[in-house]
Amino acid sequence: MVEIAVAQFSAGTGKDDNLRVIRTLVGEAASRGARVVVAPEYAMYTAPRLDAGVAASAEPLDGPFVSGLLAVAAEVGVHLVAGVNESLPGDDRISNTLVAAAPDGTLAAVYRKLHLYDAFGYRESDVYRAGPITDPVTFTVDGLTFGMQTCYDLRFPEVTRRIVDAGADVLALPAQWVPGPLKEDHWATLVRARAIENTIYVAAADQSARTGSGCSMIVDPMGVVLAALGERVGTARAEATADRIAQVRAVNPALTLRRFGVAER
Repeated sequence: MVEIAVAQFSAGTGKDDNLRVIRTLVGEAASRGARVVVAPEYAMYTAPRLDAGVAASAEPLDGPFVSGLLAVAAEVGVHLVAGVNESLPGDDRISNTLVAAAPDGTLAAVYRKLHLYDAFGYRESDVYRAGPITDPVTFTVDGLTFGMQTCYDLRFPEVTRRIVDAGADVLALPAQWVPGPLKEDHWATLVRARAIENTIYVAAADQSARTGSGCSMIVDPMGVVLAALGERVGTARAEATADRIAQVRAVNPALTLRRFGVAER
C-alpha cells in the first residue's frame, strides 16, 4: 500500500515563490501520511504566454530549482514528481520535463513530454522541443511501480498503454490544463478513461485557476475518484494497493484480452 497525494496550486514566474509553495504543500501531504506527492506541470515557472521569457527560465537538471525539489523530497522523506523547464545544451528550445525526486535526495526518474500542446490556439513547440521516444521511465515505492506523463499526453491513449506495458501500477500525471470551454470536462473524462482502460491508478495534479482548470484527482483502476480538489489550492490523498489492482484485473482482464499493441509512428 502506498499513500499518494496530488498538490494543486497556480504557479507563477517567481521560481523561489513556487518552490516555497511546493515545500508547504509537500509538507502538508507528508504530515497526513503521503509517500508520493505529485505536483503540477510547469511547477517551476508558469508565464501568461509562451515567449522568450519562458525559454530564459530554463535550467539544467543540476540547477537550483531541481536541487530545491531534491532537498524538499529529502527533508520530508517522500518521492516528489513535478514539472520543470529544462535547458538543452546547444538548443534554442527547451524541454518540458518531469522529475521524480527521491527521499535520498537523488533523481529517481526523468521524463520529457512527448506530445507538445499545439492545439486550442497554443503553440508549445515554438518554445519547447518534444522529448525523444524512449522506453518509459518508472520508479518503485513500497512495491508499486510509478510511471509519468504530462498534460497533453493525456489525449493520446497509447502513451499510457506503453507505460502500463513497462509495468506501471500508478500513473503520475502533472498538468497545466488550460481553462476553456469543455476543458474541465475533457480533463475529468480522460483521466478516468486512462485509469479504466489500463486498470491502473492515476494521480493527476493540475494547476488551479487562473493558470489551470483545477480538478486534480486520484482515480482507482475501476475509474472511481478516490480524492479530488475541485478549485482549491491544497492537497488530496488516497491509498493505492496492489490488491485493488489485482481485484479489478480479475473482473476486467482488458490488458490480457487486447489484440493490438502500440507501434511508434
